[in-house]
Amino acid sequence: MRKKKNNIAFITPLFLVFAVTMFLMAAISFWWNEVIFLCELAAAIVSLVLVIIGILNIKRYTTLIISEATKSIGEDGMQTIENIAVPVAVIGEHNEIVAANTLFRKKLCSSSNPLGDNISEYLSNGNPDTMYEDNGADTFHDGKWYIAFAVKNENSSVIYFVDDNKYKVNSDEYINSRPVIAIIAFDNKEELERETEEGKASQITVLVEKAIVKWVSSTTGFYKKTNNGRYIVVMEERYIKQFIEEKFKILEEIRAIKINDRMNATISIGVGRGGATFKECELWARQALDMALGRGGDQVAVKKSETYRFFGGVSKGIEKRDKVRTRVIAATLSDHINNSSNVVIMGHRFSDLDSVGASIGMWSAVVKGLHRNAYIVLDRQQTLAKSLVESFEKAGFESIFKSESEALDIIDDHSLLIIVDTHSPNFLESKAVYDHCKRVVVIDHHRMMVNHIDNALVFYHEPYASSASEMTAELVQYLGKDTISRLESEALLAGIMLDTKNFVLKTGVRTFEAAAYLRSNGADTVEVKRLFSNSIDTYKVKYKLVSDAEIFNSCAIACADEDVPDIRIASAQAADELLGIENVKASFVMYPTGKTVNISARSLGDLNVQVIMEALGGGGHQTMAACQLENVSMAEARERLVSIISGLEVNKTDSQNEQKA
Repeated sequence: MRKKKNNIAFITPLFLVFAVTMFLMAAISFWWNEVIFLCELAAAIVSLVLVIIGILNIKRYTTLIISEATKSIGEDGMQTIENIAVPVAVIGEHNEIVAANTLFRKKLCSSSNPLGDNISEYLSNGNPDTMYEDNGADTFHDGKWYIAFAVKNENSSVIYFVDDNKYKVNSDEYINSRPVIAIIAFDNKEELERETEEGKASQITVLVEKAIVKWVSSTTGFYKKTNNGRYIVVMEERYIKQFIEEKFKILEEIRAIKINDRMNATISIGVGRGGATFKECELWARQALDMALGRGGDQVAVKKSETYRFFGGVSKGIEKRDKVRTRVIAATLSDHINNSSNVVIMGHRFSDLDSVGASIGMWSAVVKGLHRNAYIVLDRQQTLAKSLVESFEKAGFESIFKSESEALDIIDDHSLLIIVDTHSPNFLESKAVYDHCKRVVVIDHHRMMVNHIDNALVFYHEPYASSASEMTAELVQYLGKDTISRLESEALLAGIMLDTKNFVLKTGVRTFEAAAYLRSNGADTVEVKRLFSNSIDTYKVKYKLVSDAEIFNSCAIACADEDVPDIRIASAQAADELLGIENVKASFVMYPTGKTVNISARSLGDLNVQVIMEALGGGGHQTMAACQLENVSMAEARERLVSIISGLEVNKTDSQNEQKA
């Protein structure tokens, strides 16, 4: 529906009708009352004069606009505009149409009169300024595509509407028909075959394949089963757009298939779209699938160029009980260590008991098991595991901890860097140490981030593990005999207890096996408990944060007013405490350090806090994550956090994030 005319010049003739009406009323009142007659006659004369002046001004304005506009295209005025083979309109100072040729009336106005319309009514974006750009403005009007070009004069502009419909339709069809490759992995096929009878396993596999066939059949594409529970799908771009809008309902359909009372079938999908060739799309699909599996599975990762989008991630993941990969990794790692001049071990910034515990475990395995020199890079001023570091220094091992500058002095071309408890270069204890080491090994359990270390000789990533300490405890068993003593065992056990909240969260069979191994090596649970002890000041700060917390959308949010000693430890513990409140599914504790606002996030698994922290530039795990916001106030940081929480369904962990590698 077209809007009403918005220029007073084109409704002035209505005032002429009004003036004539007043003359008629004056004539009638002549026989009734002489005074009223004279008043109405005077008003009618004034109205007529004003209307005449208005009409003359309109004529003068229109003539000026048209004359000025047609100077650049010919000397025959409107006849030149009429003869142009594309729709043309002339607009005035206020973007009102003052003239248009027959083609404009026919193609864009259905032969109606456009005079007085604002030109923005004929532009899809409603912004006339875009017409003056070099490429004009794409506009869709009355079922057709045009490119609107404008030539600006002093008081007017000439607008040309070039029919671009054929090219746009062909371009859209080209884009929509571009090839897309998707690779599907049946996440828990091995668990299905191990824990169910052969006949039932075959039935469930058939149900999963039937759901995949139904999903692919809704497109014009096809699929091919490869091996080991994987399928490759080829389809067109138009269908991926539809699936993205639906947030890949196929995940829910597969999840509805129950394997047993405690397990549902899940799949992961890696999608490669927008590649120049089929080969490039297939490469991106494999990278996307690796990313989806590295984030815990049961989700879709869509990769386009350097950008990822994620959907799903509801399931908590199924623990992999097979230790074959651990033995293979240990053998490979042993070879690299033996071929190194020395080994440098490093965790993440603001290292905690898991990071330091895993570092100590690897140090012990390298030194005692493989008889190589090893050191741990640590910032003593910022570590959250001071009690553990102090206990080792008191035991006479103070020389194993090196600062960044000290580590740089001992690194050479044959040094090996082992990174534990993180896989992102942005979160390392020392970026300089990482940059100087040519040979790198990564051992981590956090869900895969887009910006991850991609040059590692060994990338031992196990998102199903409870902690880096658990992974290290398994590795050291294959790196020689008597590799860890009581002290190292207690350090590793402390790391496991920290990340599992004393064996409550993300605890599997292998977690208890690792703990049992450490206990058999002399780990004393009482001594481990002492490593978690706090000062009275830290205790007070923790409970002040808990008491000041607010509940929003089943999420507890607490904010520290100022930077106080041990605020990082207190905030992390406060986040854990808040999960004990009824109906709280996630907790967020915010605290300042200088101009940075830090957020510690925790959940019991009902809400994926990794997704929320990634949206703020951080990362972590499904139940434990964090981020840092630079140069923002506490109020601004809280507002951003609340905005993200508001956009989530609290009872689900469905994510739709977009990140760049």
